[in-house]
Amino acid sequence: MRRMSVVALALISLVLIGSTIFFYSKYKKSQADYTQLQTEDESTRLRYGNAIAEIATIQDSLNAIVLGDEPVEGAAARSQAEVEVPGTVHDQVLTRIATLRGAIERTKERITELDARLKKSGIKIEGMNKMIAGLRRSVTEKEEQIAMLTTQVDTLQTQVTGLTVAVEDRQTELATVFYAMGSKKELVRSGVVEAKGGVLGIGKTLRPTGHPDQSVFTPLDTDEQTVIQIPAEKVDKVQVLSAQPVSSYVLQPVGTNMVELRIVDAKEFRKIKQVVILTT
Repeated sequence: MRRMSVVALALISLVLIGSTIFFYSKYKKSQADYTQLQTEDESTRLRYGNAIAEIATIQDSLNAIVLGDEPVEGAAARSQAEVEVPGTVHDQVLTRIATLRGAIERTKERITELDARLKKSGIKIEGMNKMIAGLRRSVTEKEEQIAMLTTQVDTLQTQVTGLTVAVEDRQTELATVFYAMGSKKELVRSGVVEAKGGVLGIGKTLRPTGHPDQSVFTPLDTDEQTVIQIPAEKVDKVQVLSAQPVSSYVLQPVGTNMVELRIVDAKEFRKIKQVVILTT
């Protein structure tokens, strides 16, 4: 009887010891799991905090992309502009647009890298996804604004080109005179001059008609050319019948049987558009 009691007590002791060891091991495992969970939670918090900080930085970069006179991305952009500034306003605008596009491309790369890191780390938070989506919307808006600015620049350049051509054409028109030369008979026959005044046909004076056939005149751009070659033996064989100021030109011989009308004051000379030269 006594032996059976001893055996029973021994068995109970073994059971108690085994239970103690089992629960102790469970406790240690739970403690290790808790510690690991704390570590993972702290790591997740850290990654989340870093992601939030990077989102804020990216948003600041987007806010710094201004489509005005302010530099892009602060001092770095200013330094670049100072090093390489094109000569014309059009070139400066195109350079700025290129800088803006570069800044946006870098921002898009940062957003893509951040999104990839978050997916790889297993962070799946709806609020975080919304913030990244917001960044992408901001990038799209900036790209649309730059596209609109580019279109405006192209339109303005087209207008400027048209105005430049118009101004050049107008300047050429203002600078151009039309000359005709020949003997009295030739000029009268072509309607360039007419004989007026005098008594009984005597003492008539040759005067430009002012409305001859334009085909008998030769155009001369006084901005490009200031000399008219006149076939004549001597200077006294040449007479300018039109009303150009005498001080605006000179007549001088240039070799055998050739006289030269040289314009010395183009502004005054071209106030009278038609130049009529009589050779005798």
